[in-house]
Amino acid sequence: MYTFGMEEEYFVFDAGTRRAVHRFDKRFLVGARKALGDRVTTEMLQSQIEVATPPCDTAQEARAHLAHYRRALGEAAAARKLGLAAMGTFPLAFWPEQSVTPKARYGPIMDDLQMIGYRNMLCGMHVHVEVPDVDARINLIMRLSPYLPLLLALSTSSPFWQGHLTGLCGYRLAAYDELPRTGLPELFRTNEDYNEYVAALTGAGIIPDASHIWWAMRPSPKYPTLELRVADSCTRLDDAVAIATLFRCLVRALDRNRSINAGFDRVGRAITKENKWRAQRYGIAATFVDPFSHRPINARSWLGQVREFIAGDIDVFGCAAEIARLDAILAEGTSADRQIDLFTRAREAGGRRLTALKEVIDWAAAETAAV
Repeated sequence: MYTFGMEEEYFVFDAGTRRAVHRFDKRFLVGARKALGDRVTTEMLQSQIEVATPPCDTAQEARAHLAHYRRALGEAAAARKLGLAAMGTFPLAFWPEQSVTPKARYGPIMDDLQMIGYRNMLCGMHVHVEVPDVDARINLIMRLSPYLPLLLALSTSSPFWQGHLTGLCGYRLAAYDELPRTGLPELFRTNEDYNEYVAALTGAGIIPDASHIWWAMRPSPKYPTLELRVADSCTRLDDAVAIATLFRCLVRALDRNRSINAGFDRVGRAITKENKWRAQRYGIAATFVDPFSHRPINARSWLGQVREFIAGDIDVFGCAAEIARLDAILAEGTSADRQIDLFTRAREAGGRRLTALKEVIDWAAAETAAV
C-alpha cells in the first residue's frame, strides 16, 4: 500500500560545445534502450530523455533504480560524445533550435500549442504514489495543494533560460505555466467535480482525455496514483529521493487523516498561488505565508511542522535517512543555489558569460553522474 514510483527527465547535450542537442543521436538511443529497455523513453523535444522506475516499496529501492538509470544513460551518452544533466532548465538550450520527437501523441499537441510547445525546454521530476481508494484522490489533491510550494522550493534547479540568469531559482514553472491546464490544481473537492470538468473539455473536443491535464499535481489517468509534477528535475539523486519520500509520507498522512486541511478554501488557494511564486523566485530562502494561520513562515519552520505530523509515516516507510536529507538541502542549498553561486563567482573572477555557463553545466553533469 502507498507504493511509489519516480520519473526523471534529463537534458542531453553536446559534450564539446555544452549546447543542448536539437536532434537525437540514434546510436545513443539504441545504446540507452539496450541498457534500460522500456524504462527509458523519449520526450516531446529531442533535447530531453526520461526514465521511470517500477513501483517501489522503499526509498532505497527507488534510489537503486535511478542510480542504475543515470549510470547507464551517462555511459551511453559518453560513448557518443554527449553529456547528461538533471536540471529544470538547461543554460545552453535555445527554443528556436528544438525539434519535436516524431510520435503520434506529440503532433496534435504541438499543433495546438504552437510556439509555446517549442519553448517547453523543461525537465521535471514526477512522483506517483498509490492511493488505496482512487475516488479519494481529488479530495486528497485539494488538501495536499498547500504543500506544493514547499516541495517546489526544495527541488529548484532552473535559474537559467536561453543563456541568461533569470533571477529566479525555479524558472521552469514560469515557462511551463504558459501551457494550458497547468499550475495549481483547481479547487475541486469531489471526484464528481473533477469528472464533470474532464467531461466538459472532452465533450467539447478541446482535449482527447485527462492525460492532457498537466497540473502541478493530478490524479494519474493511467495508474491508481497521485502524480506530483511540481518539482524540478533534481541534479543530486539524494535530493530527488528525499523530496519524493516527503511527498509519499504526506499522501499517506492526509489519506489516513482526512480532517487535515479539510477547510482549505479559495483564500488558502490564493495564498498557495502566492507561495508558489515565492518558491519560484527565492527557492528555500523564501518567506511564505501559512495558508491557514496567515502568518509568515520560512522553509525550515514549515518543514519542521510537516515532519511532526508525518512522523508515524516516516516510521512505517523506514525513511528517516531520506527525510533527514531535506535538512541538508536547507543547509547546503538546492541545485539552483549552487548553479547561481558557480556562475556568479566565475563572472566576478572575470570569466566570460559562456565560460561561466559551461562551468555550471559541467558541475550539473558531474552531480547527475555522482550516484
